[in-house]
Amino acid sequence: MTTREFQQKSIFQIFFHYFKPHRKLFFVDMFCALLIALVDLAFPFVSRMAMYDLLPEGNYRVFFTVMVIVFAAFTLRAFLYYIISYWGHTFGIRVEADIRQDLFRHMQELSFGYFDRNRTGQLMSRLTADLFDITELAHHGPEDLFISTVTILGALAVMFSIQWQLALVVTLILPIFLLVIWRRKAEMSAASRQVKQRTAAINTDIESGLSGIRTAKAFANEGAELEKFTRSNEAFKTSKRQFHKAMGRFNATMEFFLCILSAAVIAVGGWLIMGGKMNYIDLITFNLYITAFINPVRKLSNFAEMFANGFAGLQRFTELMRTEPEMQDAPDAKTLERVSGRIDLDHVSFAYREDAAVLHDIDLHIRPGETVAVVGPSGGGKSTLCQLIPRFYDVTSGSVKLDGMDVRQVTQASLRQNVGVVQQDVFLFADTILENIRYGRPDATEAEVVEAARRAEIYDDIQQMPNGFDTYVGERGTLLSGGQKQRISIARIFLKDPPVLILDEATSALDSVTEAKIQETFDHLAKGRTTLIIAHRLSTVRNADRILVVRDGHITEMGSHQELMEKNGDYAALYRTQNLHG
Repeated sequence: MTTREFQQKSIFQIFFHYFKPHRKLFFVDMFCALLIALVDLAFPFVSRMAMYDLLPEGNYRVFFTVMVIVFAAFTLRAFLYYIISYWGHTFGIRVEADIRQDLFRHMQELSFGYFDRNRTGQLMSRLTADLFDITELAHHGPEDLFISTVTILGALAVMFSIQWQLALVVTLILPIFLLVIWRRKAEMSAASRQVKQRTAAINTDIESGLSGIRTAKAFANEGAELEKFTRSNEAFKTSKRQFHKAMGRFNATMEFFLCILSAAVIAVGGWLIMGGKMNYIDLITFNLYITAFINPVRKLSNFAEMFANGFAGLQRFTELMRTEPEMQDAPDAKTLERVSGRIDLDHVSFAYREDAAVLHDIDLHIRPGETVAVVGPSGGGKSTLCQLIPRFYDVTSGSVKLDGMDVRQVTQASLRQNVGVVQQDVFLFADTILENIRYGRPDATEAEVVEAARRAEIYDDIQQMPNGFDTYVGERGTLLSGGQKQRISIARIFLKDPPVLILDEATSALDSVTEAKIQETFDHLAKGRTTLIIAHRLSTVRNADRILVVRDGHITEMGSHQELMEKNGDYAALYRTQNLHG
């Protein structure tokens, strides 16, 4: 379903939508549940027949034949429970996998801004804990509700045929019981939502604590991290305590009504026997049916708790699936082909928040194949300016054009296929070096990956590793040095070979010797390609065709290295400062 369809459909329509591809398994599950309910209903009726007719009349052969049939029915019932347990859970797992697939796909479509505002641990909680509860509801919910309903209604029908007055007493007690159960369920649902929120929060703290464990150790702040986690853990315990209180009230209510129901049957049944309106056999049969009530009622109890947890998870899932990506392809978006690399920023302004503008009226025009360096103090807007070109964010005003086409009028996929970015913060996946480089172009051959590694000056390092290109890099590349991680990310861009390059501090983690080697390769790669280089180290951008100085969201200077040095402005001051400290 699309985001718009998620917005238009109710939560239950969304829920049952995921049943459709697996409806055969669902109906098998429900059919087995029906047979189990019929077996449970038949046993008291068969017992009554035996006590009324077979035993008093001495039909022992028929009696034992019936008992053999009963044993066979209970054997079948056990097999049906096996079917429900195995295939029912298979159905639930398939529903869960479909939901998780859609959720992850939707997360991939969300914009950078969404992930700026939401923490990883909270999103992981929605992909794991919430979906487990939805799966339990998908499998056990309809099954338990169906078995309970058929068993209770069937038992009441038989009881009315035996003694309507006593059956009426049971019927009057049941609605009160179900009403109270429903109210208790609402309390559990509210408490369950709070638990899920706290679970997401504690998952976030765990993710943050584990990701930052090296920093915590470096500052000897393990105690502070433990204290933060303890606060979150205590909040989780409090929310869980409230849920267990609600569950305790629910279970206490259920047990009370079960006992009251049995006591009422005995009391009223005894009074009817005294009046000659009922006999002991019918009272025993009634008690058997009341006993048959216990399992369905307990299933309803489990269903109430399951529904509370699953519905809370379903609400959180639906909330996320209804979230529109901030940036979407225009309905008539075109596919970029044969890009030459002309970039035009026409009076561009940008703000992450309405009250905090980052760029102000930027007017910049870059020729195809030109190399432009963007320098300036930290926080001036250099990276933000370059992130607008592949449309990681949309401009607040003005326009960004590639080959004369507004980037908002082309598909994001084709735009980003033509723009290569080596980001300042290197991210490597927990995989092999080979697969991390191949991420630049997933269909690349191993020979192409090796060539990209050579051009990024990382090939010799890889060859010295125990498993070569099959070396595991660790979580976020922790088993590699900073320079190695940076060069692997550069190898990705060589493999991708796009017409537009954005190098965001691409050599910041390299030593001067390796940097010089890679700089030569960059110069070679930049030929015939439009290249933007964001750099703090000004010695790496001296040969750029143009250098922009960005300060406080404005382009304050523009020109070649020689022109800017002669101007003796911001660039010259930065250059002299670096040479002085160098």
